[in-house]
This record gives sequence, structure tokens and C-alpha cells, in this order.
Amino acid sequence: MKSLSQLLSSIPPSATLAVNDKAKALKAAGRDVISLAGGDPDFDTPVPIVDAAIAALRNGDTHYPPSRGTIALREAVAAKCASEYGLELDPVRQILISPGAKFLIYAVMAALTNPGDEIIIFEPYWVSYVPIVKLVGGKPVTITLSAEDNFQIRADVLARHITPRTKAILVNSPNNPTGRVLTTAEAEVIRQAALAHDLYVISDEIYEKLIYEGRHINLASLPGMAERTITVNGHSKAYAMTGWRLGWAAGPADVIGLAAKLQSQSVTSAAAFTMTAGVVALHEVEEDVAAMRRAYKARRDFMVQALNALPGVACDMPQGAFYLFVRFPGLGTDSMQIANRLLEEADIAATPGIAFGQAGEGHVRFSYATSMHDLERAVERIGRLMG
Repeated sequence: MKSLSQLLSSIPPSATLAVNDKAKALKAAGRDVISLAGGDPDFDTPVPIVDAAIAALRNGDTHYPPSRGTIALREAVAAKCASEYGLELDPVRQILISPGAKFLIYAVMAALTNPGDEIIIFEPYWVSYVPIVKLVGGKPVTITLSAEDNFQIRADVLARHITPRTKAILVNSPNNPTGRVLTTAEAEVIRQAALAHDLYVISDEIYEKLIYEGRHINLASLPGMAERTITVNGHSKAYAMTGWRLGWAAGPADVIGLAAKLQSQSVTSAAAFTMTAGVVALHEVEEDVAAMRRAYKARRDFMVQALNALPGVACDMPQGAFYLFVRFPGLGTDSMQIANRLLEEADIAATPGIAFGQAGEGHVRFSYATSMHDLERAVERIGRLMG
């Protein structure tokens, strides 16, 4: 047989999936494993969204929709960008609806990248960023931020990594895995670098509705940034719609047009009835989102206090998303070993920090998108392990 793709073969397996697979095997063997490794909200999708989808299906909304997304949802996204960010966008040319924000990151990256172009990514980063850059023929340039400096983005560090081949800077706020929210000073560092070196910025804002302190900064809304920033967002996290696969991107018409071309030749479009429901999500469920946000904040507050009260455990207070990036100095600094001990000795599944780049070493990521009951049980188990 002829050889298979060298490019795809070069992409390493996901450390997150490896932990999940091991946890599932233990569960299948009868172990009571508490999973804190995933990023799936434990809430059900709000009822008005579900009702809208059911009504759409019953009304025959089951045929091919426009590849770029229904005009109703694109107009709803444009209205959101205008009211929340002050951005005036053409819903026909500047907005793309896709089956999930993850595909949009891939499509936008493909639209921007020529072979060998460099994309700057800050560590710790979401696990799919680096593979996506490689898959579109780019070169990921990772900047290892310092845990001792609270993973802050510094102008001098960023400048050292910009070369003539740099095409774009990828930013994620609130951040997965740390929960950090981009500061005004950091946003200005990115803006100044983008303007000085004529760079694009890809801003992954999927957790923007889950901020507990501080405020969300949409990078496209900053002076001089609208024409060079592509905002990627979606319905998965804020509206508990991970299984619906619905995301959107907004930005310069030429970039969105190329991403739309890739979509038309690959996944075609998002599902018609999910887009009908997506309009309802943007217009009618803010109270549901606020209730989920309050619940996440209560869980975060409990976990940070409880973990820091345990010997050999250290946990900073995240400002957003639903993750804790926890250190276990009492167990060492090898994040894979820490995650394995948590799983094998405490029946807790966590994601090793090394999965998020070298800056994540020494940490594990916990998700608190699970019930308070399971979080309380997890703390008890960790206490016994560390005691």
C-alpha cells in the first residue's frame, strides 16, 4: 500500500483525549471517576433555543441553507457586534456562520496563511491551535509566558518573536486553560505590534460571556484594528450548545470570503435549524446566560478557596471561562505524572498542563463545568491524596 499523509501523521495525538480515554476505561471497569477534564457545560441548552429548533424542524427547515449562514443569523451577529463592540459590519460580506468555532479557526487560518507564514501563539494555549496552524501549512511560533508573571503578555517578549514571516497573532480571551482575561495594557501591546508590523489578529472570544471580574475587550473594536482583526466566537460555551456545532466569525470581507470559499468546498454550511435556534440564543436568553454565569462563579469561588486550603496545592483565581489551572508542588512538576496520580489514586480525571504548551508544565487543568456535588467530592479526594 502507498504511504498515507505525512502531514496528518506528524500531528501528535491529543493529551486531553488520552486522559479521557483512560478515564473512560476506568469507569467501564467500575471505578467512580469524577471527570474534570472536559470543556462541556453541564447545563442543558435553554428551553427557548430548543423550542425554536423543534419548531424549525416541524416547519420544514431541513434543506440546504446558504453556505455562509442564514441572513437572519448573520444580521443577529452584526447587531450584537454593533451594540456590544461598536463595530459596523456588513452581514452579507463580513460575517460567516459555520458548524462550530473550531472549524472557523481552521478556515480563517487557511484564508490567511501561505506556506511558511508564521503565526504567533501565546502559551498556555488551547490544544488545537498548533495543529491547525500546521495543517494549513503555517509555522506556529509559540511564546512561553511565565506563570510567575501571571502569564502576562509583554511588549518586549512579543517583539522578540516577530519576524518578516510573521502573518498573524492568535489571541484567546478569556483564556483556555488559565481563565485569564486580557487586560487593557495587553490589548494595547497586541494592537501596537499589529499596526507596526502590518499583522492580522485572530481573536478567539468563545468564552466572552463567562467573565466574573474585569471586562471583555474585543480587539477589533480598538483604533485601527477592524480591518486586520478576525473575531471568532460561537454558541457552544455561553449558551450550553456544544453539541449544536454553531460558530461565527466576523472580520475583513476578503478574509471572510476566502474562509467561506473553504467552507463551501468542505463542510458546506451549518445545519439550517440550528441557525434558526441561534438567532433566539442571541436575542432571548440573557437571563439564562446570567444564571449559568452565577453558578460558574460560585463553583469557581468554592474550588479556589478549597484547593488553596489543602497542603501541597496552589490555585490562582481565574477571571473567566470555567477552568482552574492548578499547581501541585506537593506532587512535583511533571504534569503528566500529576494527572496520572490524580486519576489512579483519587479517581479524578484532569488535563495535564503540558497539553497546553511548555508554559503549562507543572499545572493540571480542572473544569468546573460540572455539578457542585462532584466538585465537593473531588476536593475531598484531593485532600486525602495530599494528606
